[in-house]
Amino acid sequence: MKTARSVSLFVLITLVASAAVLTAQYNPAWTTPFPAFRIAGNLYYVGSQDLGSYLIATPQGLILINSDLEVSVPLIEKSVESLGFHFSDIRILLISHAHNDHCAGSAQIIKLTGAKYFVMAGDVPVVESGGKRDFQYGSEKAMRYPPTHVDRILHDGSTVHLGGTVLTAHLTPGHTRRTTTWTLDETEDGRLLHVVIVGGPNVNPGYKLVGNKAYPKIASDYKRGFAALKRLPCDIFLGAHGSYFDLASKYPRWKANDHNAFIDPDGYKAYIADREEAFEKELAIQSVAKQ
Repeated sequence: MKTARSVSLFVLITLVASAAVLTAQYNPAWTTPFPAFRIAGNLYYVGSQDLGSYLIATPQGLILINSDLEVSVPLIEKSVESLGFHFSDIRILLISHAHNDHCAGSAQIIKLTGAKYFVMAGDVPVVESGGKRDFQYGSEKAMRYPPTHVDRILHDGSTVHLGGTVLTAHLTPGHTRRTTTWTLDETEDGRLLHVVIVGGPNVNPGYKLVGNKAYPKIASDYKRGFAALKRLPCDIFLGAHGSYFDLASKYPRWKANDHNAFIDPDGYKAYIADREEAFEKELAIQSVAKQ
């Protein structure tokens, strides 16, 4: 007969094992800790080695962009606290898009902080269904996450205000129905800098760009997204993944006191052009195959 202590130990071991299996499913860089640091003005990096999470500090509280995976929440909390802020002061939670690697931790962060959750309109049904209504991954249980209530529905051009900071939501769809690229202005050393946090321009493996019954306008939405991205003025180039803007090589420069390391307008243009070219190539391949 099992004792209460042995049952508790079994449950603990099971939970730890389950967490280890879950973590192993992901790119290791997604869950590898990364030093939190100030990028410019009141904007900070609080993500992992490859999952980009951003903190904006204001006199009226904190704004967090991207909650990442469920297992990422303790990492994000530790990063926020290491900068001298209180995790509980997060007032607004935003995301780049409704995939589990950018929003699975939202329910937990909201529970811990009481933050209000703002999401772009077409991604709201996905977030509130815990991923079940995602056009590509809805049937994949591994891509699910806790359903999370949205407090404010955003649209292209919506602005988010807190403590004098203004963020603008730009619709850059395709990767999800309403992938969001965030922009804001920061001042550093007397310079006004335009910050762009790219939401996600990639065509994932398995995406159908032609004849997609679940998302008929996917190809035209990607084109709309690239057109929007090319119009944005950019000084500081950031993104939903560190690999978008080469975090791994820019951070050592920043640490060596090159605080211009993330000012990269040419890198932004080159990245968007590269992703658009990759999309056009995949679209051409699928269009030929459909004939």
